[in-house]
Amino acid sequence: MAIKRKIAVFASGNGSNFEAIAKGCADGTINADLAVCVTDRPGAYVVERAARYGIPVVEFRPADFASKAEFETMLLGELRKHGVELICLAGYMRIIGDVLLDAYCGRIINIHPSLLPAFPGADAIGQAMRYGVKIYGVTVHYVDSTLDGGSIISQAAVEYDGNDREILESMIHEKEHALYPATVAGLVDSLS
Repeated sequence: MAIKRKIAVFASGNGSNFEAIAKGCADGTINADLAVCVTDRPGAYVVERAARYGIPVVEFRPADFASKAEFETMLLGELRKHGVELICLAGYMRIIGDVLLDAYCGRIINIHPSLLPAFPGADAIGQAMRYGVKIYGVTVHYVDSTLDGGSIISQAAVEYDGNDREILESMIHEKEHALYPATVAGLVDSLS
């Protein structure tokens, strides 16, 4: 069996994609240990999810730091302490800066609720609904210095011809919860 890799998940809110990855690590479909959860919103529901899996959490408030470089330097120390080899962004609502990009070049991934390159940035679902698309989707991509512009790793389409955002979001989350763990599983097996 391949070496078990160590991953971190960064999340800012509910943490449903965090849980999908945590389940995959726990049941062995992802050959990795989820070493740490990072959140920029202390008390977010993802903290409770992490506690259920016994996963340590780093909670911080960006406003408590003088700069992004300062809090990313703190995070880098935490990631190194936990031996993290791959960072998975899962609803982390901050742009990753140079400190983490330089340290984890090619080892930071994100899940985005659109078929990139369409509808990058915040409120991708709302953007797509306003545009009137009939095929939505999710994308897992590498994180680089551009906004949702890194190389695409995997995508999955979601067909929907309605106008109920709640229904659409539920369909997109269901697709994310299958695609993201499968993509992470493939990536950790290819890490050298």
